[in-house]
Amino acid sequence: MIVLGYNGFTRGAELFGRLYGATGVGRNLLVGHDAAAALSIDGEVVAAVEEERLSRIKKTSDFPANAIKWCLDFAGVGLDQVDVFAFPWRFSPTVAEEMISQICQADMPVTAKFEALRSTGELYTDMLSRDAVHGDFVQRTGYELDPNKLALVPHHLAHLMCGAYLAGGGDAAFLVSDGRAETLSSVMGELRNGVVRLFDESTVDMTSSLGVAYGRITRYLGFVPNNDEYKVMGLAAYGPTPRHNPLLERVVRLHENGSYTISVPRDIGAYYALFDDLFGGDGEKREEFDFRVKVAGFAQHMAEAVTAHQLRTLTAASSLDTLLFEGGLALNCVANTKMLERSSFTGMEVSFGASDPGVAIGAAVYTAGLRNRPTAAVTTPYLGPAYDETHILDALAEHADRVEWREEPDATSVAATTAELLAGKNVVGWFQGRAEFGPRALGSRSILANPAFPDIKDVINLRVKHREPFRPFAPVVLESEAPRVFELGKKTSSAYMTFVFPVREEYRERIPGACHVDGTARVQTVDERQNPALTELLRTFTARTDVPCLLNTSFNVAGEPIVCSPRDALECFLATEIDYLVIDRFVVTKKAR
Repeated sequence: MIVLGYNGFTRGAELFGRLYGATGVGRNLLVGHDAAAALSIDGEVVAAVEEERLSRIKKTSDFPANAIKWCLDFAGVGLDQVDVFAFPWRFSPTVAEEMISQICQADMPVTAKFEALRSTGELYTDMLSRDAVHGDFVQRTGYELDPNKLALVPHHLAHLMCGAYLAGGGDAAFLVSDGRAETLSSVMGELRNGVVRLFDESTVDMTSSLGVAYGRITRYLGFVPNNDEYKVMGLAAYGPTPRHNPLLERVVRLHENGSYTISVPRDIGAYYALFDDLFGGDGEKREEFDFRVKVAGFAQHMAEAVTAHQLRTLTAASSLDTLLFEGGLALNCVANTKMLERSSFTGMEVSFGASDPGVAIGAAVYTAGLRNRPTAAVTTPYLGPAYDETHILDALAEHADRVEWREEPDATSVAATTAELLAGKNVVGWFQGRAEFGPRALGSRSILANPAFPDIKDVINLRVKHREPFRPFAPVVLESEAPRVFELGKKTSSAYMTFVFPVREEYRERIPGACHVDGTARVQTVDERQNPALTELLRTFTARTDVPCLLNTSFNVAGEPIVCSPRDALECFLATEIDYLVIDRFVVTKKAR
């Protein structure tokens, strides 16, 4: 059985921009962001790529025409050979009725209700309905899709199935929390023998979305909502945990059934006024670092308190030992670690596709049948495009007036040469094999550096990434070495940078570049099976320097998607102060100018 999962709408940006003002700073506040495609053949995901990697438009919500084409071409499959096309949104007529009812019951003037009904009607008819989704596919692909082959999968179910598949398909309790699905923002329950049981009494309505509330604070602090929340998480570490949190005292209400209500106005001016009142802020203070740290601490504490509240209900209701956490909130790796360590769960999994890129995988997996996952299926984030020597040489030739290169004879030589470069204070672009899927660079499209240098974070932030100086970098370490360097708690590995761990005291001075201000690090562990090229490099580098890890950050600059092709890599290399570029077996340097 061949299933194509995909996420994205041709008219999403246009309609949400015109009807709801989702433009500028708010451009990502729409349905369908992080468009992607994934292909499942006989129960195994064989290919997946985000549309942004190919279109070069970050977080695009557009119909993923390029991603669909690449997945099919990679597998040698035509559209007419696909059995089912799975889409991770199900705005059914029943959901539409609920949307209408919510507007009618809302506390707003009658004229505002009519306007909301008009906008919702246009959005549903032109974008969200089954007929609109089908028409969008036909219009963009030119393929006359049989309507019976289009499967609409509820958004949160797609999140869950992505996590369940990538965790191996076993039994687990689950929590899904994100900005929004069709009408809800968070669900919890159990997955047993491939069957989902939802704890209906603990669902959280979209109007009380924790993700949206965190995003509004993100915007209040001058960042881009539904994009920069990780900056707020990083800022929070610069201050102490708040003893009193006005958000928990005046905005959040926790309910005995594990749900909650969050009351933040939708209007931008109204919630700015609310936050100024809560935090003692104004236009000038919002620009001050210490004020931002304080507010970020409140936001992070709120997220941790609310998810801890949900987990208490989930652990009381489920006897299962493993927790799956998916959805945009699951990218809050600081909260993830606290959730696991403070709960009775012995294990917790957060996938590399936890946020909305993963729903393309989840929709495909659900439609193919989770129980049909082959026992031998390999869980890997490296599901995207790879490029052969011809493509690499063609790209190098295009830039021959600005770069020069030499070819190493084999993988061992590549590792030895790169390790020698990284022994010094050099920043290296690392481009190997198939592109990773999801928002994190996991060692295929990465920028690497030596964490032994105390100022290496400043070098990368200012000279390469062109981003805020307070932001930390993640270390990548051999899985076998990780417990020696980091306090992993209940975890034995962390392959996808979805957990944060304290750096052991005896290593903090040895790898200062990998330590955040609070002495923690967002760790990626690797082994030979997951990523042989990166594993070989780490072994060689550690033997050469006695430094147990490398800094690993995404191969891009602020505001750009992670590079995908050799041409992308070369253009980023030349536009920044990256010192060396290693593409497959080619070591690239810049010509003196």
